[in-house]
Amino acid sequence: MIKYKSYEDYKETGITWLTMVPKHWEILRTDSVTVYIRNQINPDEIKSEFVFHYSIPAVQETGTGQYDLTEEVGSAKQLITKKSVLISKLNPRKATICIAEPKDEITICSSEFIAMEAKKCDLKYLFYLMNSEMNRQRLDAKVQSVTRSHQRVYPSDIYRFWTALPSTTEQQAIASFLDRETARIDALIQKKERMIELLKEKRIALITQAVTKGLDPNVPMKDSGIEWLGEVPEHWTVLKFKNIGSFQGGAGFPDDEQGLEDEEIPFYKVSDMNLPGNETYMCQHNNSVSRETALKLRASILRKNTIVFAKVGAALLLNRRRIITKDSCIDNNMMGFSTTHCDVMWCYFFLFQLDLGKLVNPGAVPSVNESQMSNIPVCVPPTQEQKQIGDYLVTETTKINKMIDKVNASIIQLSEYRASLIHHAVTGKIDLRGHDAHAQ
Repeated sequence: MIKYKSYEDYKETGITWLTMVPKHWEILRTDSVTVYIRNQINPDEIKSEFVFHYSIPAVQETGTGQYDLTEEVGSAKQLITKKSVLISKLNPRKATICIAEPKDEITICSSEFIAMEAKKCDLKYLFYLMNSEMNRQRLDAKVQSVTRSHQRVYPSDIYRFWTALPSTTEQQAIASFLDRETARIDALIQKKERMIELLKEKRIALITQAVTKGLDPNVPMKDSGIEWLGEVPEHWTVLKFKNIGSFQGGAGFPDDEQGLEDEEIPFYKVSDMNLPGNETYMCQHNNSVSRETALKLRASILRKNTIVFAKVGAALLLNRRRIITKDSCIDNNMMGFSTTHCDVMWCYFFLFQLDLGKLVNPGAVPSVNESQMSNIPVCVPPTQEQKQIGDYLVTETTKINKMIDKVNASIIQLSEYRASLIHHAVTGKIDLRGHDAHAQ
């Protein structure tokens, strides 16, 4: 924040999480300047065909609500009749917050939201205050639930707390500044996210070209007989995955067997694919079992170099593949492929470029089974050529991955700067009165 000046005079607040604020800011409780809105509506009271629905998933994904069929509203909601700030009482660290306003259709929000109307303060400033890192930490310290996925805070902890506010005019100036600056940052982040998308598209195109056409552009080609494979090198053999290896699903993993990290055999869950260091090879794990426990759970022990991936749910659609580095077990949301006579990296890359979303079983939850995977066609080059393709793709994808990592790091920096800017503005660390954002 070195480019922004601070206020001249500060005072102590007596608030543990907000120690010093500008001297002219007023120390007050938020329920003196806001209204906690409670206006429940049941599905049978909604007579229109559509509603505008601020659901938790919609706000987390898009920052706003979406139009839904009224018949899909399955539980009591809150009716939105005035512009307000919505703050989720569920998992406060995620800061699921937005500004809601009534639409032409009946407008509702999840009962997990606390709706706050600005009475004697600026609504947009209230949004930034509630979205600040300071407030996230305050609410995180008050969570009541013990499970990680369903941590909640009491409504009163959200809408009623001590803070310090500048005048409404100054609030509007701060909110206006944050609107402009966060919009600039968000635009930069969007450009970088698009850059990552293009790099990933380049990576998939590179992999697909290599594993289906080979590295020699002048090699004679033949029709594979498979529409999506098209032509393949004449000397390659078109088989099915079951001809070069086998797929195997995982086993149930009871909660009371989880949490041990020092047993002999890693027991991987889908979430382990997200651990740092597990981007290609599964080197880190949160759970492990003994051979005796694996036998008791009827969990097959997959051998080193098995390629694993999610076989059910939203994780399947992410099309992530990993290679285990030692004999391991996997849970029943995953599947493994092992080969005895093909190059592991070549198999990994062929599986990597497959879009399993196109193979999923119909139904609410996407899934694939071992039979489907086993019957996927595969064009198999000679063993030496497999290794050449695998080595080539390791080298080239590593370059692309490093570029993606670099762009991701810059996105993290921008996001941290964005959060810091909001924090410094709403806690009075920087003086934005009369600040011309366009002069920066």
